Amino acid sequence: MNAVMSRPGIGSMPRWRLDPWLLGMLLVLLVLGSLVLYSATEQNIGMVWRQSVRLAMGLVALVVLAHLPPRMLRLWAPWIYLAALAMLVAVLLFGVGRGAQRWLDLGLVRFQPSEAMKLALPLMLALLLDRRRLPPDWRTLAMAGVVIALPVALIVMQPDLGTAVLVGASGLCILFLAGLRWRLIFAMVAALAAAAPLVWLNLHQYQRHRILTFLNPESDPLGQGWNIIQSKIAVGSGGLTGKGWLAGSQSHLEFLPEPHTDFIFSVLAEEFGFVGVAIMLVLYAAIIGRGMYMASQCRDSFGRLLAGTLVFLFFVYVAVNVGMISGLLPVVGVPLPLVSYGGTSAVTLLAGFGIVMGLYSRRRFMG
Repeated sequence: MNAVMSRPGIGSMPRWRLDPWLLGMLLVLLVLGSLVLYSATEQNIGMVWRQSVRLAMGLVALVVLAHLPPRMLRLWAPWIYLAALAMLVAVLLFGVGRGAQRWLDLGLVRFQPSEAMKLALPLMLALLLDRRRLPPDWRTLAMAGVVIALPVALIVMQPDLGTAVLVGASGLCILFLAGLRWRLIFAMVAALAAAAPLVWLNLHQYQRHRILTFLNPESDPLGQGWNIIQSKIAVGSGGLTGKGWLAGSQSHLEFLPEPHTDFIFSVLAEEFGFVGVAIMLVLYAAIIGRGMYMASQCRDSFGRLLAGTLVFLFFVYVAVNVGMISGLLPVVGVPLPLVSYGGTSAVTLLAGFGIVMGLYSRRRFMG
């Protein structure tokens, strides 16, 4: 009897809520990302240090949330969602930024509330769907649609189309994981296709230029097409093994725009070549695979839906950024997760992995 009670998941739960495999891979990614960032910032140790402080804050959030009981997540989910909505409204009224109002400046700290919604929305939807019969019926879908549409609309108004797409994708993902019927999925795709002309008419001029540039970047090589053309040159010039760390010409000679944020993957490809890119993508795939396995082992639908969506959001970050710098997707300003310079995004992603670990550590023991 004592032997049974001491097994994980039965009787007393272990105090250590962190998954060593996932945590180890995340730490490796952070170290590799810091090396690439050091090169991308022209060896600016100050920027690397500031990013390291933000990553440390993210790791603290990871540990804290991993030890937070799921019942607290359920209890706080509506309030977290409403607080995130209120901050998005505050951004429209008092936000700061260059060309777009995306940040709240509180003096000591400046952060992007739309990043917080990437946690708040999955929390709210997981709570909503967990209390109802799955797969969701039309009434539940309508309620979920309102929950998704409100933050997406507020983020589009900033304007920040890239983040709006990510937030909307997380909402659609959780509906898919909840067992959304295929005929409804096809109906939604058809509705989006029918609404495409209306969406196009309501896009900002620069957003239209991005889409047109994506279709034919050579039409304006010195203007709108410059970013993606230089990114492709950087990726292709890396060859098999790259030019070497700190030896990339595209970034260091300032041909590559925003090398430390949106286009940092191009710096990696130029300096470490196909081998470096393959290692980084395998590491990302391992993190996503481990995260999805952990999500599948959660003890209830709330945990499975929430954990699965948070891991899927990480995958979307990777897919969109890699597709963007290689010319497979339009440039929408999505950073490479846990590698690009930026604090709010890194803290949010690490906090999400903390939630995944906490939910997984409380799974039922399976044989």
